[in-house]
Amino acid sequence: MLPALLVVAWLGIGGVGGAYQGKLSDVETNDNAAFLPASAEATEVARLRETFAEQQLLPAIVVFERDGGLTDADRAFAVARSEAAKDLAEQVSPPIPSEDGRALQLVVALDGADEEGSVEAVSTLRESARQDRPDGLTVHVTGPAALVADLGEAFSGIDGLLLVVTAVAVALILLVVYRSPLLPLVVLVSAALALCLAVLLVHQLAAADVIALNGQSRGILFILVFGAATDYALLLVSRYREELYRERSSWTAVRRALRATVAPITASAGTVIAGLLCLLFSDLNSNRGLGPVAAIGIAASLLACLTFLPAALVLLGRAAFWPFRPKVGDDRRTREHGVWHRVADAVRTRPRRTWVITTVALLVAVAFLPQFRASGTAQTDTFLGDVDSVAGQEVLGEHFPGGSGSPAVIIAAAGSAAGVADAARAVDGVADVRFTGSPEQPQVVDGRVELSATLTDAADSPAAVDTVRALRDAVRAVPGSDAKVGGPTATQLDTRTTATRDLGVIIPIVLAVIFLILALLLRALVAPLVLIGTVVLSFAATLGLSALVFNHVLGFPGADPSVPLFAFVFLVALGVDYNIFLVTRVREEALAHGTAEGTSRALTVTGGVITSAGVVLAATFSALAVLPILFLAQIAFLVAFGVLLDTLVVRSLLVPALITDIGRRTWLPSALGRRPTAPPPRGDETGTARTG
Repeated sequence: MLPALLVVAWLGIGGVGGAYQGKLSDVETNDNAAFLPASAEATEVARLRETFAEQQLLPAIVVFERDGGLTDADRAFAVARSEAAKDLAEQVSPPIPSEDGRALQLVVALDGADEEGSVEAVSTLRESARQDRPDGLTVHVTGPAALVADLGEAFSGIDGLLLVVTAVAVALILLVVYRSPLLPLVVLVSAALALCLAVLLVHQLAAADVIALNGQSRGILFILVFGAATDYALLLVSRYREELYRERSSWTAVRRALRATVAPITASAGTVIAGLLCLLFSDLNSNRGLGPVAAIGIAASLLACLTFLPAALVLLGRAAFWPFRPKVGDDRRTREHGVWHRVADAVRTRPRRTWVITTVALLVAVAFLPQFRASGTAQTDTFLGDVDSVAGQEVLGEHFPGGSGSPAVIIAAAGSAAGVADAARAVDGVADVRFTGSPEQPQVVDGRVELSATLTDAADSPAAVDTVRALRDAVRAVPGSDAKVGGPTATQLDTRTTATRDLGVIIPIVLAVIFLILALLLRALVAPLVLIGTVVLSFAATLGLSALVFNHVLGFPGADPSVPLFAFVFLVALGVDYNIFLVTRVREEALAHGTAEGTSRALTVTGGVITSAGVVLAATFSALAVLPILFLAQIAFLVAFGVLLDTLVVRSLLVPALITDIGRRTWLPSALGRRPTAPPPRGDETGTARTG
């Protein structure tokens, strides 16, 4: 009765949560505010600007270009587009010609507080630019508003795309693993129901402004839930199949499997949740928002694995494995002659040679770590495909000061206005400085004035970032100015600075939290240090090898500082996951057979399922690469490659070899670490220790 009730309850959750799958985009924010540092100079300037204008403006720039020089028809067309744009915004500039006579720009100031309205306005501007356009005239819509619109377009429809790609990848892998058409379906349904629950909770919390959601977080949520739910299911189903070789009752087999796996699965989920929640210590809104969103996804995956999946397995019994149903006593041959038995035997025979060779190979990969470029990229490099805003920015930079339409904003004390303006004009890379209001009588609000500094370089370029650094130094040096510099380029600079700060703050916190969890789980201090050390080594090797791929194969322009942080959180938490699966089984077996024999037996039994779990997780994260966003493509490669490296090398060779070589001291200071010899086996006839 209980299994049936659990299945019905979860189907009800799926029915309710499924209706919200396409509604997450309604409660997410993809504009610049979603990524601003919470406490940074650019953020403070953004707040101060609110006192100068009731409406915060987000500029879209329409660029008209003809290689041979503009014609009268081109200019008339631009004037007509300027008049038409007045229906979309309160402030529209007349067409501004370039000095070379080959381009015009039209600045359309949109309502920055209305993201949906700004996106629609950009779409209207683009449609208008295509209507009755003179032959040979090129028109683009760029600027901050267009970048936001193109970013939203890149994330549109990701729900269905990611679900299809992920589900197909997972289904194919599970078919190979289980050689059964029914069991993969059950696991996928479990993951889908977990996603429904996660989406329902995230939607409600985001709608209530309790958590922040953006397109990146939404994409990662989908991937993480499917990957984690499938991983936990693989561990439970593997242990369930083991028990079916011993027990005739499926109910008893499920109960024993749950009893044996609930601790490692819960500990693994807890480790990932704790690692993700460490992102709350970030000073970036986007990072802090991802932490609870992803943690909710992991919690939903855990709940589905420990309730819906066992209930479904009880109802299906051995039929879940059709056509290869487990029979009592049939698993000895598989375990004694399988590939993981041979791997375990090789590791046990030469443990020190194994871990030394493996460590040296990983250190060679770590040597390339300095080549990993994570100092930031231009905002236009966000997109991997061709988008109108990027093309327009390139045209704008050819004919106008690169920072046109996206000036640096200076807020200063009114008494020092003239000195601040002169200091700003003297900075290399500043093309023009203007006051808000008229030049003769600048607008003064609460004793402050606002200035706009147009930069000669594109607002998202490294050169513009350097200019803003120099600009800040120059205006602060004016006595009594109390000057602060914000705007798009300053926001980019502060975001990079904050992301770099987060690396130094969050990584130690994540390591400390994971160490405490492992110490409590394993009741030891040496084993947690070994596990964390191997995962960190694996992470560093992943970054080193990825640097070679990014720089010399894929030709990426660099990476945002948040990329290694996200990769660290995912790889360390998820890498420790697989070590938890292995080492908890090693400890269980060591209680009956000693550490060396227990390690060999644990690797034999768990090798296949943990490797399958790693392949599934790598495949699910690889699905992020279908989105044309540089950040997500890099995260997809880093996590997928890192998980495979950790699964196939670190967990299969390095960790077992180290534990075997260290021996019982692995479990110090617990009693198991001081036990000189193992007690007689107390398991079944196959020699595997039993729990419960």
